[in-house]
Amino acid sequence: MENIINYFPNLSEKQLFQFRALLPLYSKWNSRINLISRKDMDHFYIRHVLHSLGISKIISFIPQTKILDFGTGGGFPGIPLAILFPDVIFYLVDSVGKKISVVQKISDEIGLQNVHIQTIRGEQFSKKTDFIICRAVSRMDIFVPWVKNKINSKSKNKINNGILYLKGGDLKDELALFPRSIVYNLNTYFDNSFFETKKLVYLPL
Repeated sequence: MENIINYFPNLSEKQLFQFRALLPLYSKWNSRINLISRKDMDHFYIRHVLHSLGISKIISFIPQTKILDFGTGGGFPGIPLAILFPDVIFYLVDSVGKKISVVQKISDEIGLQNVHIQTIRGEQFSKKTDFIICRAVSRMDIFVPWVKNKINSKSKNKINNGILYLKGGDLKDELALFPRSIVYNLNTYFDNSFFETKKLVYLPL
């Protein structure tokens, strides 16, 4: 939690409460349902919360921006970003009903008012949003066709609408088909060895 405060020093008391509440809630539920890798629980705030918040180092979403968290799994990156941006609308979808049920419970327990959670495959989501966020769902050449028709054509943020994808490793071959993509190295923003190979791919659509 110290890392969250260090990198985001202007959080409100409500946001601090919500971020602090995440660890005990995820610890409780992760012992019953495998939301995230259990070996990661000792590094929960670095590997899941701070990693998710890396998106905010690239863009500060304006109020009423609509965001789809495609394949949210245990609620990442959607839940941490929904805490950070309480005036932004988040749609969290995943096909695994047990996980989505727990994500809903966690969202309710910390009092999030800006999330809409559904048990559906991301490809079945019918609304258009401004950005699509995700964390290592699939290769970009597979992922982009799933979502390219789900993004609003009119942009209102400082960067154009598109995909914000948290990925790791060497992405040169994977992104060869997407010359407009921009890769941000998260170790530029976070001084922790975990982020040495972590990247955010922005693909305007």
